[in-house]
Amino acid sequence: MAENTVQQTNEVVVDKGKSSWSDLWKLEDYWAIWLGFVILVIGALIFFNNKPAGMDETFTKANAVMAAEANRAPFKTVAWYEAQTAKEKVKAKDQSIGKTIAGLMAHPKSWTANPLNAFIQTKAQADAKNAKAMPAYEAAKAAAAQAKTDALAAQAVAEQAGFLDAKLNADASSAIESWLKLRSKESSVKKKVHHKPYNLFPGLALLLVGFGAIFAFGMHFIDGSSKKFIKGFGLVFAVAVLAYLMASQATMKKYGVGDAAWAIAIGLLISNTIGTPNWAKKALQVEFFIKTGLVLLGAEVLFNKIVAIGIPGIFVAWVVTPVVLITTFIFGQKVIKMPSKTLNMVISADMSVCGTSAAIATAAACKAKKEELTLSIGLSLVFTSIMMVLMPAVIKATGMPYILGGAWMGGTIDATGAVAAAGAFLSEKALYVAATIKMIQNVMIGVTAFGVAIYWCTKVECVEGQSVSAMEIWYRFPKFVLGFLTASVIFSVAYSMLGSDAGFTMIDQGVLRGFSRLFRGWFFCLSFAAIGLATNFRELKHYFKGGKPLILYVCGQSFNLALTLLMAYLMFYVVFPDITAKI
Repeated sequence: MAENTVQQTNEVVVDKGKSSWSDLWKLEDYWAIWLGFVILVIGALIFFNNKPAGMDETFTKANAVMAAEANRAPFKTVAWYEAQTAKEKVKAKDQSIGKTIAGLMAHPKSWTANPLNAFIQTKAQADAKNAKAMPAYEAAKAAAAQAKTDALAAQAVAEQAGFLDAKLNADASSAIESWLKLRSKESSVKKKVHHKPYNLFPGLALLLVGFGAIFAFGMHFIDGSSKKFIKGFGLVFAVAVLAYLMASQATMKKYGVGDAAWAIAIGLLISNTIGTPNWAKKALQVEFFIKTGLVLLGAEVLFNKIVAIGIPGIFVAWVVTPVVLITTFIFGQKVIKMPSKTLNMVISADMSVCGTSAAIATAAACKAKKEELTLSIGLSLVFTSIMMVLMPAVIKATGMPYILGGAWMGGTIDATGAVAAAGAFLSEKALYVAATIKMIQNVMIGVTAFGVAIYWCTKVECVEGQSVSAMEIWYRFPKFVLGFLTASVIFSVAYSMLGSDAGFTMIDQGVLRGFSRLFRGWFFCLSFAAIGLATNFRELKHYFKGGKPLILYVCGQSFNLALTLLMAYLMFYVVFPDITAKI
């Protein structure tokens, strides 16, 4: 692999290679970009050629209703939300081709006692599940219908007063919020009466061959090891499938123990017992998998979502994050006296930015060891599971406004999926605010990697009195971040050109959620499986000496929680309350 040789000490970085055009097809970072963009282009071609029927007519009708309702009342009415829902139901991924792609790329589904049910479900089993879930669905449907009736009644009372009575307006808004929550519950339960037969084994076999071929093609150009990669990829893929299987078990889903945690745990179990076989080690391409996934993640960071939440969200995500990162790193060096600066930095980025994605990008920038990355990710996964359960409970118990709670969780819980799950515990608005702030925070992945690359070259690994050239910083900079940022810009511009409605349908609910995100989920899981298979507990043991990594994470996350809550309160309720009122 044509990479720069970097010593893991405080000595100056020694770059033994020279940048050339051949890097474009020999370096792992560039191959992550090429593969990521090929996937995005294919997804765009598929979905832009399969526009949902009646899409424009639905948008025109719904927008007319929403405009009329916005002029009629000082709050969002029942009719306004129903029109919005009508637009949101138009999704490109729900076309037949989208459903076919989702079926082929599906990972093991939910199961309780029999693991085989995660892979195969007969028509009789599907019908039995639907029949069992029907009473709960009917009850949820009736509750939502009654809540809608109550909301309409409260809205009518407020309207009779000319929408001039603040208390009546607040009562109507509260009733509508209750209806939205019960409607969301109805929608969730409804999914349980739409079970269909499936057999995932053919799709999994296709994914094994397809993913193996994709990355083997890149490995052929990187270091000519495609045959060795293919030989071991089956083990990595098997661990990833097993991780998805365990994460889809009902109890594991309830407690938020996801595929990332299982992939690392299963990989560690293998590597620390029977040992990862030598023939599989070439397939443990941790960074190749995750970097390709991160390029795909870049396409999901859409500028319109940043603008939608406004300045308050930007302050919470872009001001608190660097403050916490820098403070935690200094705290680790000056107070705890972490022996490894790279471990200190990776934990700081993992905890303050957005979890595993930021940890991997930062580890690439400061050339952290794989054991340090594994430890950082492990801490992140444990605390993410705890926080996604405890934070909604604390917010409810203290009577904290749900928008404030959503902003708090979006800025502190590491994983995007965990943020969404935690926000859903509270309300639709909390989910929207939490997920949007996390999306804004994801932009910091590239900024953080760039900043760390500069700092490491100019401060950590620079000999006193020796200048550092711009090229040396370029060598250190993780190039895949350019793909991340480029994908973000391209898809943000495309979204803007299409307009918010068509952009949501064709890009957000088409190319991204219906295609690239499916690939990204698998690539991330493959990376976590490779991390586990490549890590030995003996190599991690000395990092735990004195419990310093745990102390650093707990102290840093505590500071993050306090500062994020303060900033969210100031921005959403003191400085910009008018923006909060419109959410």
